[in-house]
Amino acid sequence: QVQLVESGGGSVQAGGSLRLSCAVFGPAFSSYCMGWFRQGPGKEREGVAAIDSDGSASYSDSVKGRFTISQDNAKNILYLQMDSLKPEDTAMYYCAADLHFCPYCSGGACPRPGEYNYWGQGTRVTVSS
Repeated sequence: QVQLVESGGGSVQAGGSLRLSCAVFGPAFSSYCMGWFRQGPGKEREGVAAIDSDGSASYSDSVKGRFTISQDNAKNILYLQMDSLKPEDTAMYYCAADLHFCPYCSGGACPRPGEYNYWGQGTRVTVSS
């Protein structure tokens, strides 16, 4: 069984930064493929970043150049560093894990939620103008 627990959300002004964390409880974290998703008010959940077991990262066009996904295999933690935040980044952010396949972002779009097996409860990010 795999459990994911996000933290680090909060309120920030436009142009500011936040770092989200996702603690992963389960065996063999270094073999997982992970992703970050967000769901804004009245919107569908969308992928924004993915990372594979080798540490290769990919991003959606909406966050490329501003967000950085990374992981610390020694601590079993996934991160999302968010810089140059915009009001449109306001959303609930979720981390997700897949143990069998390795979804990745391609052509500026990230995997759909159905491609991941495990989810955290989310952490809220609010960006004010």
